[in-house]
Amino acid sequence: MKLDQSQFDNNGEMAPPVSKPVHFFERMTARISGQTAAATSSPPPPNIKTKEALLLLQNYEETRQGWFWSTDKDGNLTYLTEAAAQTVGKTANDLVGTPFTQLFVGDEQARDNQRTLPFLLTKQTKFMELQLQAATTDEDICWWAVSGSPQFDKARNFTGFRGSGTNVTAQRRSVEDTARMAMFDSLTGLANRASMSKKLDTTLAAFQQQKRTCSIMLLDLDRFKIVNDTLGHPAGDKLLKQVAKRLIRAVGDAGEVSRLGGDEFQILLQDWEDRGDLGELANTIISVLSQPYSIEGSRCIIGASVGIAISPFDGLTSEDLVRSADLALYAAKGAGRGRFQFFARDLQQAAEDRRILEEDLRDALSKDELTLSYQPIVNVKNNTVTGFEALMRWNHPERGPISPALFIPIAEDTNLIGPMGEWALQKACKDAAKWPGNIRVAVNVSPIQFADDQLPHLVKQALKTSGLPPARLELEITESVFLGESAETEEMFTALKEIGVRLALDDFGTGYSSLSYLQTAPFDKIKIDQSFVRGANEPGSRNGAIIAAIVALAEALDMETTAEGIEALDELDWIRDLQVSHVQGYVYSMPVKNEQLCEKFESGDWVIMPEGPSKQRSERFSMFRKVGIIHDNSTYKTMVRNLSKTGALIEGIVDVPVGTRFVVDFGDGQIALSTVRRSMEQQQGIEFDQQLVDDGNGGLCTRNRVSPYLIAAAGMNIPNVPANFYPKEVAPQINGALPAFYTTDSWKAG
Repeated sequence: MKLDQSQFDNNGEMAPPVSKPVHFFERMTARISGQTAAATSSPPPPNIKTKEALLLLQNYEETRQGWFWSTDKDGNLTYLTEAAAQTVGKTANDLVGTPFTQLFVGDEQARDNQRTLPFLLTKQTKFMELQLQAATTDEDICWWAVSGSPQFDKARNFTGFRGSGTNVTAQRRSVEDTARMAMFDSLTGLANRASMSKKLDTTLAAFQQQKRTCSIMLLDLDRFKIVNDTLGHPAGDKLLKQVAKRLIRAVGDAGEVSRLGGDEFQILLQDWEDRGDLGELANTIISVLSQPYSIEGSRCIIGASVGIAISPFDGLTSEDLVRSADLALYAAKGAGRGRFQFFARDLQQAAEDRRILEEDLRDALSKDELTLSYQPIVNVKNNTVTGFEALMRWNHPERGPISPALFIPIAEDTNLIGPMGEWALQKACKDAAKWPGNIRVAVNVSPIQFADDQLPHLVKQALKTSGLPPARLELEITESVFLGESAETEEMFTALKEIGVRLALDDFGTGYSSLSYLQTAPFDKIKIDQSFVRGANEPGSRNGAIIAAIVALAEALDMETTAEGIEALDELDWIRDLQVSHVQGYVYSMPVKNEQLCEKFESGDWVIMPEGPSKQRSERFSMFRKVGIIHDNSTYKTMVRNLSKTGALIEGIVDVPVGTRFVVDFGDGQIALSTVRRSMEQQQGIEFDQQLVDDGNGGLCTRNRVSPYLIAAAGMNIPNVPANFYPKEVAPQINGALPAFYTTDSWKAG
């Protein structure tokens, strides 16, 4: 519908609305010619300003810069610009006589607490720039800014509304985009640091009053920098988008995922405190993110490390909780990456210890503190030693032996792995050259070493200096070297094979496995990771089928197989039945010094008869750790000698009857119910009612902890919860009284 001059009087004022719309030019012609049916006398001269104004308004409508509308006193349309009608899928003539409010979606509430449109029309109130959503018939959303003024006749009777509207969809989207950018990460669409910080503050404040728990996971990508450096930052951005999608799928409805910046992500998990469940989710996330990615035609492999903190155990405020999770993440990365770590109160000291170790490691090589030990690799058919894996050891002058799981990641982070690896290669070749027969030596090559184009030269130099035949040197390479599957990777394999050395694929099946690279990479052996052996006898385990498939694949490709970490006789029998050709593990021998090795060969071949426990059992950790034992309202300080998921060996209590029930207090709210199964004077073997779970750092912890809220309710002082935070009268009651162990010294010490 065009703007109609008949709606204006000769002074340019709006005339009362008519019931039937007439085309603009018909009315203009009639008015100018004096032939309007309503005229009772000869027409006055046309008002030039009014005519020009009408033409301008018509142009305004036709160019869709805005639109006009008018209603009668009942709120029904008497005029509407055609373009506005088309927006809602109608014509102007169709809409005349219908309620003006039907142009919009529902009773949309305006911004800034403005009144709704029906209210304003009913109250005959002037309104300006009221933003309303148009009732469009398609999926495109359109927003209008609508203004209107009530109209009255000379007797001050209300006659309707007249007004205008403009399309503000673009402006509104711009505002929404700006607001979204302030709260969401522009690259991945996840909540950003500011948004998650606000959400965490709100959650913790509410949960503190409701006595509820929540957890956060801080996640950092491993080897992401290599992707940026080798494939470029655009490829890195695409990788981050894929990581975000995988994280959302892995977490699902359990929590909220955010990107803090760079390759750091955070996950908020409300009402999560079960460390068994948290560990399973963390392992799932690590596994999902460690699967290969396809980026611009290149195959990329990264990993992830996760730090976990639980409120209120590890912090009441968002700052404390994030700091705790960050320390746990740092510990996870320091312990070898590709793992998770729960926060523990000694992590601050552990971080400082790691810094000191880093300084000491820089001098370890020059001070001859590094040595090599050799673990036998045995042919399972005849129990004959066929080779050895060289294992680096560090005997710290003050702290004694340092685990390779601790110092190797430090060496990689500080660029010390190159000189340390070169030393190990030269030392292993020199020792192996003195071994009898065709005994081989296997040396680990880190991904950093493999990426160094000087590696073939270093291998040649070590072989030449030692006089070791190339066929007796085996280089063990992990799957992470296939990060980018670049031409440089293929060239490195070719160069090494031209030297004549053997290549072994180490830790096969630990998360980066792909059959594709086995088609081209010239491996001579596949080493099956010990994780496939652990738990193989448990109901529902598919490890046997997986190992059988690996063996069949290796045989088809004319490769040997070695199973790592075999410790029990039933594991060895199981591996033999699956046709694995070689075994490495404590069931045959622990790593030995070169001198011991040479002595074993003096009489010819070294044949080792397997020894060890008859059956696989839960991994046991030897330790000297004080714990509290609670029994019959009394607390005893005892020492844990061995600890496994199912039980422990303790000492410090004399002649305890078998069947005695104990509460074991590991500290920090970790309580385990147990039963004495064996009693040997001062030593007792106890079995836990509920198995312990992996703490992510090679240790064990209880699945749940006694809530600090409950302990505080009993009047005990504990970390993170202020003294007397909750009055005693709100503490849980058991048979009308507080649990007796609430008042023990163990709780106070915990």
